[in-house]
Amino acid sequence: MPRFRMTVEYDGSPYVGWQRQTNGASVQGALENAVLSLTGETVSIRGAGRTDSGVHAKGQVTHVDLSRDWIPHKLRNALNAHLALAGERVAVLDVQAVAESFDARFSAIRRHYLYRIITRPARLALEAERAWWVSKPLDHEVMHAAAQRLVGHHDFTTFRSVHCQAKSPMRTLDRLDVSRTGDLIEIRATAQSFLHNQIRSFAGTLKLAGEGKMTPDEVQSALEARARTACGPVAPPQGLFFMRVDYPGDEQG
Repeated sequence: MPRFRMTVEYDGSPYVGWQRQTNGASVQGALENAVLSLTGETVSIRGAGRTDSGVHAKGQVTHVDLSRDWIPHKLRNALNAHLALAGERVAVLDVQAVAESFDARFSAIRRHYLYRIITRPARLALEAERAWWVSKPLDHEVMHAAAQRLVGHHDFTTFRSVHCQAKSPMRTLDRLDVSRTGDLIEIRATAQSFLHNQIRSFAGTLKLAGEGKMTPDEVQSALEARARTACGPVAPPQGLFFMRVDYPGDEQG
């Protein structure tokens, strides 16, 4: 059967997360329903990452097998028409025909995430579902210094959810940068794979560093403790964006 790779963006606010569940609408379900409406086929769409409820994506990658060999741009346009008709907050940005060996999850070599914090006295209106509002200033330079203590190959037990199903807490974090533009603080993370709640756990701990409640040394000690109790509060989901997935052969700008 022809296999198609799809790049998808979505507003995670109305969904229980990426994965199809019985307790509410999911992004995966929205895409599968669009395929069903278009083709009459019941399919299982695999994503590169399972985002939680309220988490957004600008570059989630999925794959699906269909019985018909579609022209990619026509498949994209047709799926978007069905998604719009259903009132879904999901859009297919790109479709490519790929080999059967391509797997959105297991072929990925890097995943890129962004966490957004807006620091200002007034609560958020336009950005309420797009960032974590922190009413007091944060020192982003201290946050960045603390973040560098987490880069590399480590046991990230401190920064994984107790519900994480990964077999091992060992991960290699390639990048964790903190920068500021005006009131906006951006935390950018890159790794081949992440543990459940790892980035939101990073963000919550780095916020404490920005408030002066943890030093970079203490953040490193929290990592080395390999204990969930050493982690700061888990940051809320609305600030997190799944930005991009890299695969062998992709050209990166």
